[in-house]
Amino acid sequence: FEDWSTKDGCIYPYAEGATPFWGTGNDGAKMASTTLTEPVEQTRPGSVGSRAALLQSKKAAVMGLGKFAAGNLFLGEFGGLVGLDGLVNFGRPCTARPVALHGWVKYNCGTIDEVGRVPASRPDLKKGDNDEGQILIAVGDWTADEYGGTESCPVTVNTKDESTYFNKSGKNVIGSGEIIFSESTDGWLEFTVPLEYVSTSRVPTHIIIIFSSSRFGDYFTGSTQSNMLVDDLELIF
Repeated sequence: FEDWSTKDGCIYPYAEGATPFWGTGNDGAKMASTTLTEPVEQTRPGSVGSRAALLQSKKAAVMGLGKFAAGNLFLGEFGGLVGLDGLVNFGRPCTARPVALHGWVKYNCGTIDEVGRVPASRPDLKKGDNDEGQILIAVGDWTADEYGGTESCPVTVNTKDESTYFNKSGKNVIGSGEIIFSESTDGWLEFTVPLEYVSTSRVPTHIIIIFSSSRFGDYFTGSTQSNMLVDDLELIF
C-alpha cells in the first residue's frame, strides 16, 4: 500500500493513472466530506515500505441524515449509490488456488455505539458490545450475469438489500477463509488465513478479499472508535 492518489477530493488505493485493483467506500463517504480508508506512515516493524492502509469506522452526516460506515478495503470497485445506500462490486480475475492469505494487521476494537439494523445471525447484538473486525478471502466462479456486477468485479452487494450480502458458503464459492477480531490486537499482528476448499476440481474465475474495521458495517452497525491498519499482504501457494 505504497501508492495512493486523490481525485476530486477522494482518496484511492492506487497510483494516479494506474489500473485499479483495490477498492474502498471512500467514493460514497465523499458525499459527507469524510474518508474511511487512507494511507498512513505507521508500518509494521520490519516493513520495507513506508505506508500502510488505515481503515476507520465513522458516522457521517449527509443533509442532516447520519449513516454509520465501516472502514473498508477490498478487491473490487465502488459501484455507486442508491439514495444513501452503497453498491460495491467485489472480485478481481483469478484462476489460481491460493493456500492462504498472509499479512500484518493492527486492530483497535471499539464498543458498539451505532446500531442501524441487527443481523439475523446476531439477534442479541446491542450497543456496548465489542465491535468486530474482519479479514475474509474467497475464490469462486461467480458471474456478473448472476450476481449483478461487472466482468472484472462480478459480485454486487447492495447495503439496502440483505439478500445481496456476500455469503462465504454460497454455491459459487470454491474456497474461503476468515478471521474475526472481537478485541484489540496487542500492536501489529502477523496473520495467516488458510483457505478451505469445497472442491478439488473446480477452477476459480475470481478472488475476493475484504478487510473491515466493523464487520457489521453493511447493517450500519459498529463502533466509531474501531480502526484497522493493514500492511504487507501476500498470497501463499
